[in-house]
Amino acid sequence: MRPATREETFPVALAAVVLAFIALLVCTARGYMLLYGDAVAHLGIARRILDSRNPGLSQLGGVWLPLPHLLILPFVQKMEWWQNGLAGAWPSLLCYIAGVVGLYRLARRMMTPRWAFAATAFYALNPNLLYLATTAMTEPLFLAELIWITLLTMECVDAIRAGQHAPVARRLIFIALLIVAAVFTRYDGWILGAVVWCMLTWELRCNSKVLRSVAPAFLVFTILIVAGPLSWLAYNQHFFHDPLDFMRGPYSAAAIEKKTTAPGSQHYRGWHNPVLAFLYYTRAAQLDMAAWELGFGVMAAALGGLFLAVRRRVALSASLLWLPLPFYVYSIAYGAVPIFIPPLWPHSYYNSRYGMEMLPALAVYSCFAAAWLHRRWSRSEPLKARLLHPVALSLIAINTVVMMYRVPLVLKEAIVNSTTRVAFEAALARELKSFPAGVPILMYNSDHVGALQQAGIPLRQTLNEGDRDSFLAALARPAGSAAYVVAIAGDQVAKAVAEHPEGLTELTVLCTTGQPCARTYRSERYTPSSATPQH
Repeated sequence: MRPATREETFPVALAAVVLAFIALLVCTARGYMLLYGDAVAHLGIARRILDSRNPGLSQLGGVWLPLPHLLILPFVQKMEWWQNGLAGAWPSLLCYIAGVVGLYRLARRMMTPRWAFAATAFYALNPNLLYLATTAMTEPLFLAELIWITLLTMECVDAIRAGQHAPVARRLIFIALLIVAAVFTRYDGWILGAVVWCMLTWELRCNSKVLRSVAPAFLVFTILIVAGPLSWLAYNQHFFHDPLDFMRGPYSAAAIEKKTTAPGSQHYRGWHNPVLAFLYYTRAAQLDMAAWELGFGVMAAALGGLFLAVRRRVALSASLLWLPLPFYVYSIAYGAVPIFIPPLWPHSYYNSRYGMEMLPALAVYSCFAAAWLHRRWSRSEPLKARLLHPVALSLIAINTVVMMYRVPLVLKEAIVNSTTRVAFEAALARELKSFPAGVPILMYNSDHVGALQQAGIPLRQTLNEGDRDSFLAALARPAGSAAYVVAIAGDQVAKAVAEHPEGLTELTVLCTTGQPCARTYRSERYTPSSATPQH
């Protein structure tokens, strides 16, 4: 066990590039990249930062963290890449490659090359991850950050214990920058940053000589870690007048859960029940990792590997990979974040991708357990020892093929939940294309920006909720503010049209199963001079 060399790492990186390219070809050919409504929304947010009536950082919104949108920003301004989803695929594919390389380097510090390769293969060949790596979803980015933060923390701990002052200082800065990136990617990054800070602070306190030497770097490390969350709170306060808008605002998880729960119905399973929350999350993780019921075996092997690593004190800082487990159990129980998977009630699909956060931990620690078994058998049963590694690789390959054949869970969720939305947005896009080019359109964009995306209509052509002052003024006089109005049942524009129907001529009514009806109107009063002034 030793750090991986460049010669070892290069073939792993090359294999990751090939796998990423194949995944992109498959998902592009089958139209998978825009199945997730969240992926369409991420692309829309990134697009509106520059393509809006009032461009700027305020267009980032206050719930989803900003880094994924900023990474997509350079690509999404190309209309074709926005429409086909490639704008979100490029950053995710790069993060997938970085995650694969980082996982091999991490595993190499705990295992021999053959078992480090097995752990990397289990991670890299996961069909759910390969699918997500072609979308605008945040999982590939956060997994890469989690892996590299864990790896650099392991290296930093080793350098502290060895008394190597310069490497410690460098790694503190690198870790801090990665934590800032994780803080601005997903909220689990906030907990990850706090735990890493506590871990490295403890190690430095145990070696006061190194602490004195790297004190300036440690100060920068601390400031950066604290600055990340504080800056997001300040952003929410400045633009939305509530530092906790992401937790209790109209687009927060709690508000969405309240809106989607029918009056008088019971909460989802796991609500204020950590035991059930643990069951749902670990079961989702197992289904994300393995076909059939093999996930139970993978989870058992990983827990055994964790027990062995802790008992033998092997790379204890690698246990950071397990942080998503308590975070998501808490989120399900007390954070209004439900997970629905087919084997458990209500036997549907929702947020199953959250189990993907456990992929690095299960890949590394299950192979760590196998490596321990290999060493043990090498003395007493050499035949079994020789067969163990090829059998493990064969099982990984079979698992990948079977998961792809049966459609992996995360992709299945995307297909099932997108059916009615895609049909609705396609029908609405055809109607939007019939409007004269360049005319202003009053439309609420948050729920169905995919219709504008498919129609290829720039967001600055619409009066929408992203430009609050103009939008509110337009709601007060729809006919005088835009040439055309799109009102989707239940949204703010529909309510405004019901209150101020004068001057509007109804053109079409679009209804599809499982989606609210959309009504389009032409204004009889709109003239460019009567348009709502921009602010």
